[in-house]
Amino acid sequence: MSAARRLLAVADALPVTVLAAIAGDGSFTHIRDTAAQHGQTGPMSWAVAVCIDLTCVMAARERQRDKRPGITTRRLTWPTVVLAGGVGLSLAANLAQAQPTARGRVVAAVPPGAFLVAVSMIERRAARRAQTAASIPGQDGDASDLSGPGRPSPAQDAEDEALLAAARRAAADHQQAHGQPITRDALRAQLGVSNQAASGLLRQLRAGEGHPPGASRAA
Repeated sequence: MSAARRLLAVADALPVTVLAAIAGDGSFTHIRDTAAQHGQTGPMSWAVAVCIDLTCVMAARERQRDKRPGITTRRLTWPTVVLAGGVGLSLAANLAQAQPTARGRVVAAVPPGAFLVAVSMIERRAARRAQTAASIPGQDGDASDLSGPGRPSPAQDAEDEALLAAARRAAADHQQAHGQPITRDALRAQLGVSNQAASGLLRQLRAGEGHPPGASRAA
């Protein structure tokens, strides 16, 4: 990845990251103070705040994973319930520390609200990446369909070629950054595809460019 592309990627991710960090810090402080006022003093007040904030982060990450291609979930999932519960606890702690006025409560509700905004933006980007990643024939079955005959249309061929090109770039960036071939799990995380699709892409990369040293561990 060129320096310009890296700079653009950082500039794109920075506002959401800063927003999530500031919102998390505000919620953490209010949760810690509320816990201390209700008998959880010392390290326990910090533990309560860490548990609630990290639960929200973990649930948000699980919701992002659920949006990847090949994963079908219900509209109301367990990570969604956990995230709603964590944000609800955070909001309650923020309101408990607010001045007993309407404006005071609105201001105190800003950190958990900002955290929800950051999560929604991150999930929106994850959904867009999932939509732009080409669908792979046989994704739910045999990944060898990637290179087999009987593809549905030339448009599908173009999508497969675009995904293979993205896999080549990801493999080259990984090799340059880590000094070793990309693994299947790393490729799956980079492209947002299923395990079967990532394995098929690795086989195509090896067939076209030779077997990379140590790449047998990737699958």
